[in-house]
Amino acid sequence: MFVKSDFLIGLVVGAVTGVVGYRLYDQYGDQLKSLVLQSSVPVIRTITGGAEPSLEELVAQKERLEDLIAEKNQQSL
Repeated sequence: MFVKSDFLIGLVVGAVTGVVGYRLYDQYGDQLKSLVLQSSVPVIRTITGGAEPSLEELVAQKERLEDLIAEKNQQSL
């Protein structure tokens, strides 16, 4: 059965966790963003002002997308 003290304990634990998480994100947010941008596809770097992808990278992405489209078409038939 639901007990009022359990609810209050959960509320306090959740609030403390949220505050600690926000403080950590506030302190290390730039590092997290740089990690995400480094692991993203080269096109995102172009959108955010980074280096432009080479022709070979673009062709490889195009071929990968065409393969994925062909697989989806085969699955839907």
